[in-house]
Amino acid sequence: MIKSVEYKSLEGNYILVDLRSPCEYSEYTIPGAVNVPIFDDEERRIIGTVYTKESIDKAKELGVQYASKRLPELYSRLAAMKERHDKVILFCERGGMRSSSLCGLLNTIGMGVVKLKGGYKGYRAAVNEELPKLNAMVDYIVLHGLTGTGKTELLSLLSARGLEILDLEKYANHRGSLLGDVGLGESISQKQFEALVYEKLRHRNSGDIFVEGESSRIGNIIIPAFIMSRMKAGRHVLVEAGMDTRVRRIIKEYTTEAGSKTEIIKAMEKLGRYISGQRIQRYKQLVAEERYEEVVEELITKYYDPMYKNELKHIGFDCTVNTDDMEEAVQQIMGWHRKTAVELQRK
Repeated sequence: MIKSVEYKSLEGNYILVDLRSPCEYSEYTIPGAVNVPIFDDEERRIIGTVYTKESIDKAKELGVQYASKRLPELYSRLAAMKERHDKVILFCERGGMRSSSLCGLLNTIGMGVVKLKGGYKGYRAAVNEELPKLNAMVDYIVLHGLTGTGKTELLSLLSARGLEILDLEKYANHRGSLLGDVGLGESISQKQFEALVYEKLRHRNSGDIFVEGESSRIGNIIIPAFIMSRMKAGRHVLVEAGMDTRVRRIIKEYTTEAGSKTEIIKAMEKLGRYISGQRIQRYKQLVAEERYEEVVEELITKYYDPMYKNELKHIGFDCTVNTDDMEEAVQQIMGWHRKTAVELQRK
């Protein structure tokens, strides 16, 4: 009999093994899971085509052929994991053929692996059920500020001091602006974003979590409405900085990766809805000449600030800090947080 376990009951020294193809794994998986595919992407495509256009039995036969040649490698990798973990937990998309077949085979030779009940679909059901509940238990402290004021850096420094943070832009792999994907590589799926948020809230050590203020969309990712609502009901910190500081930060953040100049020039086209084609061509030329300061300051004053200042007008702030001196800003926020925590306990 194949042993199975629900994700919500997992504890101790275990490892999750995603048996799906590399393409499936790259789109979304359970955070922390390692990929040990039974089929490669092309094999999975062929099996799927045969399944829908010819017969289920022929698709199964093909699956056996493809999997059998990979069994020695699968056994070797999973056996090595078994030596380091008390439980090796296998899953596929629905906890069906791939994970059941391999679990059954390995258990007949005494490896003692376990199947994740419901596979990834079972995990996704747990995320959908539990994420709203976990979110309702959180008190968000939201950092707001204009572009370049250092909100993301501030989050990182607060985390280093032991405070809980939720870095939504990191999980979305996007900085939140129209040019926010420059230098960051492939975008992430909505499912993977929500899984990362779920895992963070599930393993938090405090009810207070610092988070950066966002619109409802970060790149192609939509922040669930229940999270946005809870953030709106939280405490709010205004983060300020001088223009020179902001310009330096933005240039450093966007131009450190190889090939970033080319990406910036290409990404300028996204501003076409807001900026004339003539100005965009001028900005491209300035970037090509690495005259970044002129581009950044003009984009800040003529595009980003007018848009974000309007949003900030409608927020009541509980604390204001200036990040021209980042360390001083960190100390100020931490002091304010300690003070408000004591005041809330008294109420």
